[in-house]
Amino acid sequence: MDRNRKRVPGFAAVLLILLSHMTSALEVPLDPKVLEGLPQPPTITLQSPKDYIFDPRENIVIHCEAKGKPHPSFLWTRNGTHFEVEKDSKVLMKPGSGTLVIDISGEKAEAYEGTYQCTAHNEHGTAVSNSIVIRQSRSPLWSKERNEAIAVQIGGSLVLKCRPPAGLPPPVIFWMDNNFQRLPLDQRVSQALNGDLYFSNVLPEDTRSDYICYARFPHTQTIQQKQPISVTVLDNSPDGERRPRFMMPQGTTSTKMVLRGETLELECIADGLPTPEISWQKDGGELPSSRMSFYNYKKTLKVSDVNEADGGDYRCTATNNLGTVHHIIQVTVKAAPFWVSAPRNLILAPNETGILTCRVDGKPKPLITWLVNGVSLQNAPEDHTRKVDDDTVILSNVQSGSSAVYQCNASNEFGYLMANAFVNVLAEPPRVLTPPNRVYQVITNRPALLHCASFGSPIPAITWFKDSQTSVKNGDPYVIHDNGTLEINVAQPINSGKYTCIATNNFGIKENHVYLEVKEPTRILKQPEYKVVQRGMSAVFECRVKHDPSLIPTMTWLKDNRELPDGRFEVNMESLTIKDVTEEDEGTYTCIMNTTLDQDSASAMLTVVEATPPPAIVYEKPDPPTDLELTDQTERSVHLTWIPGDEHNSPTEKFLIQYEDLLHQPGVWINLTEASGTSTTAQLNLSPYVYYSFRVLAMNHVGYSQPSQPSSQYRTNPAAPDENPSDVQCLGTMPGDLAISWTPLTGFQANGPSLEYKVLWRQKDTGEDWSWQNVGNASQFVVSGGPVYVPYEVMVQALNDYGSGPEPEVVSGHSGGDLPLSAPDSVHVMVHNSTLAEVHWEPVSFPSVRGKLEGYKVYYRRESGLHETEEDAEQRELVLTFSGNRSEGRLPGLQPYSTYNLTIRVLNNKGEGPPSPSKTFTTPEGVPGPPSFLNAINPSLDTLTLQWGPPTNNNGRLAGYTLKYQPVNNTNELGPVKVMTFLANETTITLGNLNSSMLYKFYLSAKTIKGSGPIITEEAFTVMDTTRSQPTVETSKGPTEPPHPTSPITQSPHPPFHKVPPVGPAFGKVNTSMLEDGAVISWEYFGHHKNVYVEYIVENSKEDWKQELVNGSHWHMIKGLKPGTSYKVRVVARDPADPAVHSTDEVLVAVPAVANRQVDIATQGWFIGLMCAIALLILVLLIVCFIKRNKGGKYPVKEKEDAHQDPEIQPMKEDDGTFGEYRSMESDTEDHKPLKGSRTPSNGTVRRDESDDSLVDYGEGGDGQFNEDGSFIGQYSGKKEKDTHEGNESSEAPSPVNAMNSFV
Repeated sequence: MDRNRKRVPGFAAVLLILLSHMTSALEVPLDPKVLEGLPQPPTITLQSPKDYIFDPRENIVIHCEAKGKPHPSFLWTRNGTHFEVEKDSKVLMKPGSGTLVIDISGEKAEAYEGTYQCTAHNEHGTAVSNSIVIRQSRSPLWSKERNEAIAVQIGGSLVLKCRPPAGLPPPVIFWMDNNFQRLPLDQRVSQALNGDLYFSNVLPEDTRSDYICYARFPHTQTIQQKQPISVTVLDNSPDGERRPRFMMPQGTTSTKMVLRGETLELECIADGLPTPEISWQKDGGELPSSRMSFYNYKKTLKVSDVNEADGGDYRCTATNNLGTVHHIIQVTVKAAPFWVSAPRNLILAPNETGILTCRVDGKPKPLITWLVNGVSLQNAPEDHTRKVDDDTVILSNVQSGSSAVYQCNASNEFGYLMANAFVNVLAEPPRVLTPPNRVYQVITNRPALLHCASFGSPIPAITWFKDSQTSVKNGDPYVIHDNGTLEINVAQPINSGKYTCIATNNFGIKENHVYLEVKEPTRILKQPEYKVVQRGMSAVFECRVKHDPSLIPTMTWLKDNRELPDGRFEVNMESLTIKDVTEEDEGTYTCIMNTTLDQDSASAMLTVVEATPPPAIVYEKPDPPTDLELTDQTERSVHLTWIPGDEHNSPTEKFLIQYEDLLHQPGVWINLTEASGTSTTAQLNLSPYVYYSFRVLAMNHVGYSQPSQPSSQYRTNPAAPDENPSDVQCLGTMPGDLAISWTPLTGFQANGPSLEYKVLWRQKDTGEDWSWQNVGNASQFVVSGGPVYVPYEVMVQALNDYGSGPEPEVVSGHSGGDLPLSAPDSVHVMVHNSTLAEVHWEPVSFPSVRGKLEGYKVYYRRESGLHETEEDAEQRELVLTFSGNRSEGRLPGLQPYSTYNLTIRVLNNKGEGPPSPSKTFTTPEGVPGPPSFLNAINPSLDTLTLQWGPPTNNNGRLAGYTLKYQPVNNTNELGPVKVMTFLANETTITLGNLNSSMLYKFYLSAKTIKGSGPIITEEAFTVMDTTRSQPTVETSKGPTEPPHPTSPITQSPHPPFHKVPPVGPAFGKVNTSMLEDGAVISWEYFGHHKNVYVEYIVENSKEDWKQELVNGSHWHMIKGLKPGTSYKVRVVARDPADPAVHSTDEVLVAVPAVANRQVDIATQGWFIGLMCAIALLILVLLIVCFIKRNKGGKYPVKEKEDAHQDPEIQPMKEDDGTFGEYRSMESDTEDHKPLKGSRTPSNGTVRRDESDDSLVDYGEGGDGQFNEDGSFIGQYSGKKEKDTHEGNESSEAPSPVNAMNSFV
């Protein structure tokens, strides 16, 4: 520390000495003519933001523009290494620019993500852009999850998690229902900043099954939704009232870090009953009200443009009537680097000294590093003229050719700042940039500025001369500024003349001439005067002006600072005349004399008067009326008179009469009527049973007067009501009840004491008398015990102690309804086809409906299937509702060949009536469902056994099965289709005359008299010809039994419900075989476990079992086994949700050892010669086959399908249940061209070449895929055609026996 303290004063002294010898920084001129010949290092003028998120639907444009002399060239780095733009056809650099345009159409946009940096270079230096991080905007799919239904007690709290996918940029979250309506948010229900939905307490109306969280991704403008969440509010054990408790954040304290300049977001959400209210405060300080705002019912506090003073403890408080809870959020303010003073460009002359300063701040304090021409100073060539001290670079005695661009990089953990500043070392003679012979004009006594803008390096010294002789020095009246401008503080005519500025530096001298003209000021000699003019006369304002004769004057007149109106105004050079003046001409008139250098103005007022002007008139509100008197008093009217008050020069326009009802509304004055301004009396209409007091207000154009004193009180006598209650309604609530309601009269409308209502009712259209009941001052009456749902007429009449109101209006309605009495009759069913029926019925009578008819409900149930062997159907009743007074309806979605039972009920607003008599009908036969399963078992060299199960749904009398199958060779070509039919009772077949080591594809469908149903597919290999296979396979059954090698059997991935769930062990038979690449294990598996493994261990070893995951497959190849070693193998199924483990028996697999030959036949000369002859012969035959094959060509599957037009032999499409696009082998066999790597036996079938490994092609290839349940769905068509030699590729020398077999 002491050493640092000693160094600082020393460095300051050095810095002061340097500054005393340093010339002020020279700015680069903007004059293009000067710039053309001026060398300049590069300067970045435009670059993309540091974080650039691009839309994958648009091209990526990364900006990098720079200027310099000569014009700079541009280079790019990506992820820290050189980016060769010219070698990427998708990337274009704009001419004369470094801007990159990347065409990502048809390309993987992720390939262009990364960190890019642009450099602009010329012979004077290198400027560097910011590091630009390019990322693709992403809107990932919501992860699949199953939302369990949520049940919560009423009054309890609840949180619905959103967990949106992490998009780039982050998505906007909102909650909606199935109808795309936003869920209402309030003080009780709120959405948190992370998107979760919080319920402080739940209510019954929160029960719904469609709480859906949506995420909107701004860049791609896509919206994705989460699976709906179902919430049920229970009331069997409701939560009682409770104190507040914070749901988020939890605990009593939490922390929050925010960066300077960003927005601070604090959030507190509490549960409790009643719903708590949230408030905020800052401990030890005030909340910044100018930058603060509340959201989400004060649960969220946001403070914008955060600074260091915003740090501290923020206290959020949740309060309800049971208590209060607090949470303190400790806010810490950090700061990414920010500029205090960025480095500026320097232009220095040789031997001058300059300083670059890079002053930044941040929290934590930024680390400053310097670079020159993009290279760290530590790695740059050593320069003794350069000294670096933290944020300062001192360049001493710079020399020509040492121009460079310096980069200052300031960084901390929250970001970085980088700035380029060039140091341009120039030796330039002076240039004067001010145009020559410029004339400056100025008014006497005003300042004059004569410019002498110059450029040169070093900065030229400026001297001034007047009239080419007198040297101008600093001092009164002259001031020479640092930029060379000559200022004359108070210009006088004597200062006029020619001025010369001379710019001088070490490399030359340059002069320029300018001229100064000092003009006389513009002055108004005679100003316009105040005028008082009688209406109809003329007014003349004079305005005489003196100005410099060399300046052109312009006279302008204004009225009230606006342009003169059109019409009676006449403007002359020195006067303004207004003819036939009116009151509208009154105002202030201003004359303005303008020249190109100055102006002068003067004003005067015009007043228009009458010939004998009256005194000034004062207008005020009228005085209140006086002496109110009531006369001609009757029961319903009274005569009111008054004396008007003083009008105050404004005539009275009207009188407003108000009254006070001292009986019903004392202290409230109500407008009663108005009278004209000339009246002094008014006839007032009154209501009975009111204690009146009156007052009067007068109004003129100024306003209303004060109210008059109240009149004497006048009481009207009670009387019968003048009106009846309004809004009379009648409707049924309970069966037979009639609820009659109305809007009661007010006390003012009652007209007397003891207000009551007479309620009258009778059944409509029956002719019976009215029933009635007097009701006190109420608003409802219920008539009970009447007939169910019959029309009624009702009336409500007001009455008091003095009589009844007028005859009331009749209102109609119905009494309360009940469940219907009758069932529909004459039900009959018309069956249209095997899945559709139409039902007809006789509608019930209207009286038996006993309510508002809403429709009919049809209940139907499948009783059983008609097939005698079919099990009982699922007894689930279905319901269809037909609205309105219907008599028929259609029943879709029936199951073929079934018996149905049907009843019909009528539906009203109370519920359903009794069922109709049961009606039974049957549906005709349809096509059957797919066979329940199809398995290939017991494969051998040339046979396979197929087993299948009958359809789960026969949909009729099963007529039999159709089986189609065809081979698939190693180039994914399909052989001819063979078709077999079977009787309904046949469920197994053994197929013979098959090729060994061949993949076969099987298609099986069931049929009834209506046709064939959907197919189920299966694929299986025949066993490899072990006479040509090297290893001998042993199984766990014992060494005396012959081996049973097999190739894997693959199950079609199409609908999994085709397979009948087994009842028994999870595993069936296990087979093993040896291939050149390893041991093949295949098995039968009937379980539902998701995790299936093949485990193996060296026999008699104590090591742990090795394990390989094989989900979704029924075979697996174990590679890398050691020759001459025996292994124990087993297949295991495990389920994380089930502790039980299913396993097969252990199988012993012996890997044969490589034979040691006593005589190396490969070294014998005769054998080498024989092999060479055979290889030559094979080569000739392959060339011939290749030529003939290319001559005939291969034809697409589609053309062969069109040529055959036989659906029985068409390759099956994906929607029929096949894997994908096979190529027909018939296209080759018809042209007598053998398949690549295959041979053609006499029976016309195609056998796979033993050198082609079907497991590699179909089991282990990179194109294989697995569906959701793990089944294999790789497409055979995905593998390209191999070259003719590819089928014989091997890591070992080819066997001569196998080579000879290819000719058989």
